[in-house]
Amino acid sequence: MLKLLTIASFFLGNSFLPENSSNLQTKSIYDFKVESLDGGEIDFADFKGKKILIVNTASKCGYTPQYEGLEELYKKYKDRLIVIGFPANNFFSQEPGSNETIEAFCKKNYGVTFPMAAKISVKGKDIAPIYEWLCTKNQNGVMNAKVSWNFNKFLIDENGQIVAHFKSNVKPMSEEIISKL
Repeated sequence: MLKLLTIASFFLGNSFLPENSSNLQTKSIYDFKVESLDGGEIDFADFKGKKILIVNTASKCGYTPQYEGLEELYKKYKDRLIVIGFPANNFFSQEPGSNETIEAFCKKNYGVTFPMAAKISVKGKDIAPIYEWLCTKNQNGVMNAKVSWNFNKFLIDENGQIVAHFKSNVKPMSEEIISKL
């Protein structure tokens, strides 16, 4: 049935596709709301007009000291940039803790004040919808990307569209990132 609806939508527009169909493109990041590390909610629509740097994080990784650079970037550019961390345990169990443990670690060791989402999966069968959008061109309209390790970064522009994907070794305060702000 979905196949017939997909064919019909090709000729007649998307009005025949079910709302949960993966063939529909999400227009922007502003369509997402995620649970925050403290149990609240992060509504991406609140960040319209600012750039957004989304980072998958881990507490027991060689790149974990990037929390310091992420905080510095956030404080320096917070008038036009929001940084959002997404703890994930996808790479060699380097984020094994609970949301509470992760929050305490980030505040105590790195003074993190930027928003942190609740722990999610950034790849595989249980990938979080926001990361599926970030990594899939037919959803985000810009690029396919693969989260290859902890501290990959996605930069979203003021209109909710992906601008760039940075690998883990690109430091938050690097010229490569700052030049796009």
